[in-house]
Amino acid sequence: MNKARREQLNKIFSNIEEIVSRLETIRDEEQDAYDNLPESFQDSEKGQAAQQAIGYLEDALGELDSANGNINAAQD
Repeated sequence: MNKARREQLNKIFSNIEEIVSRLETIRDEEQDAYDNLPESFQDSEKGQAAQQAIGYLEDALGELDSANGNINAAQD
C-alpha cells in the first residue's frame, strides 16, 4: 500500500476513534440514567428501552473496534 492510501486510512482510523469516544460518552450517560432510576422504573418500559439502547451502543462500539482492527490489518 502506498503512503497516500496509508495516510487516508490513518485519518479514517482517527475519525472512528473520535466517534468511539463520543459513543462511549453517550452509552455511559445512558447507563448512569438507567442506574439512577428507581428499581421499580428499571423494570418498566422506560427502563427496558434504556437497556436496549445501551445494548445497541455496545454493539456499535464492538463493530467500530472491529473496523479499526481491519483498517490496521489492511495497512500491514
